[in-house]
Amino acid sequence: MTLNLCVLTPNRIVWDSEVKEIILSTNSGQIGVLPNHAPIATAVDIGILRIRLNDQWLTMALMGGFARIGNNEITVLVNDAEKGSDIDPQEAQQTLEVAEANLRKAEGKRQIIEANLALRRARARVEAINVIS
Repeated sequence: MTLNLCVLTPNRIVWDSEVKEIILSTNSGQIGVLPNHAPIATAVDIGILRIRLNDQWLTMALMGGFARIGNNEITVLVNDAEKGSDIDPQEAQQTLEVAEANLRKAEGKRQIIEANLALRRARARVEAINVIS
């Protein structure tokens, strides 16, 4: 038995096919979803989506949004998403270093909040590359 996973951003469909299992980062922690999961709607945090296709695990960096699970269908609507295999490791590492530097020199609440969000996004992208399946 499989699940139909659809990952959408405002601009494109990132993923739309059957999967065996996912592990999703939500605002209250990670949840694993197998076929016949109880129906839920949840907020999606900035983090990693792990996707199992048979014996292979793939990763995707998600940039926050919402997910609906029910009837073996999972719809994930996020601000942005990138498959781990599509992320340039050098560019992601450089972005992470810039984000860390920007956080160190941030002044005022707004700059600190924006710098923290940029750092979380950069870490998610690096983690999507470095996850060992």
